[in-house]
Amino acid sequence: MQRNEVPASPGVDPADIADRVLDLVRSRAATAEAEVTVRHGEEALTRFANGFIHQNVAEERQRVHLRVALDGRSAASSVEGFDPDLLARLADDVLAAARTRPEDPDWPGLTPPTPATEAEHWDERTARALPDERARRVRAFVDAAGGLETAGSCPTAGIRAFFANSAGQRLAGRTAVAGLQGIARTGTSDGSARDASVRLDDLDGARLGARAARKARDGADPTDLEPGRYEVVLEPQCVANMLEFLFLHGFNGRAVHEGRSFVRLGEAQFDRSLTIADDATDPGQTGLLFDAEGTPRRRIEVVRAGVTAAVLHTRRTARQAGTGSTGHASEESGQWGAVPANVVVEAGDRPTPELVAAMEHGLLVTDFWYTRILDPRTQVVTGLTRNGVWLVEHGRVVRPVRNLRFTQSFLEALAPGAVLGVGSERTLVLDGLDAASLVPALHLAAWNFTGGSRG
Repeated sequence: MQRNEVPASPGVDPADIADRVLDLVRSRAATAEAEVTVRHGEEALTRFANGFIHQNVAEERQRVHLRVALDGRSAASSVEGFDPDLLARLADDVLAAARTRPEDPDWPGLTPPTPATEAEHWDERTARALPDERARRVRAFVDAAGGLETAGSCPTAGIRAFFANSAGQRLAGRTAVAGLQGIARTGTSDGSARDASVRLDDLDGARLGARAARKARDGADPTDLEPGRYEVVLEPQCVANMLEFLFLHGFNGRAVHEGRSFVRLGEAQFDRSLTIADDATDPGQTGLLFDAEGTPRRRIEVVRAGVTAAVLHTRRTARQAGTGSTGHASEESGQWGAVPANVVVEAGDRPTPELVAAMEHGLLVTDFWYTRILDPRTQVVTGLTRNGVWLVEHGRVVRPVRNLRFTQSFLEALAPGAVLGVGSERTLVLDGLDAASLVPALHLAAWNFTGGSRG
């Protein structure tokens, strides 16, 4: 076993399964290039509503993803399960699909043997968390809400993975993650709170429940606010939502290659207070340290002190750009190109209450939702606020307001001089169980609110 290979759960060896699939491909097409990713572990979820747990589920994950290239033609597919007959059908089906495809002039070849980063995001207690351990955090959340109606979920996961290809690249890794998110509700308002970590023990249900309840009570009986441009303090969930659009439609080698991206490398497109990276090695992050093509992940700063410095690449887009992969291929890269997995924004020097206190006339916003991009090159996005919005006058919260619709260029909102403050505390915001953003709150000079939530 190589130094970076990880022992599997009893009775399951992902490395053995990956080798078995490669052997199946070789026996059917000796000249085929092939890569295999095997994932094995458990994902569990406890849901609650009306103050009670109503669902507790756990699923053993057994996933195999295979990609082959044969005579310049490539294809890929996945199966759930390790049954030998299922694996044989996978090899047959992917090879058959490759033979029918047109030639692929941009096939980038396989990742050569490359050592992985010496780091991992793992916690045994999280990976093996029992329902009672999730239930205790849910109970603490509900109790801290002080009788308000509550709802939410507490997921945990522990996954081991192994990658192997016919060029000799072999990598093993493991990742664990836990989250707790919920809302508390009055008759006229909702308040939300969330947190995530590699360690379930880090999640404080009482703190989150009290936060959600405080937001709900402070947001009760909201009133209308005239649309217009306002200063804003955006809490971490909003910031994570913004970054999703910036990465998928901007810091993405495929978008750059196709002329759909705003990126101008070397230019100060953002405020100098912002340093934005994708960093799988950050100790506050989660996830695997290699991608679906077996490329090790490292820190990639896409914005360095406001200057656009890099974009993310798969092997395909890296070849088109004449550079190397950054380790951001996924099973969906054929559709999306490079996909961020570990977004990180460097923290500032002021806690969120100080950001709010610095506003003259603005809004404190908890969440965004129903966000849709209108123009990738200008990053104009429309969406709604959610779970609490408050008017702030001369640094003081004066009243809650009803949810608002916005239409805003994210580039303009983060442009040089537009970021007035960066929070000192960061929250890990999960995007499923395979990606996360570690981000602070932001104080922005202007945000364009165009109407109420109904128009």
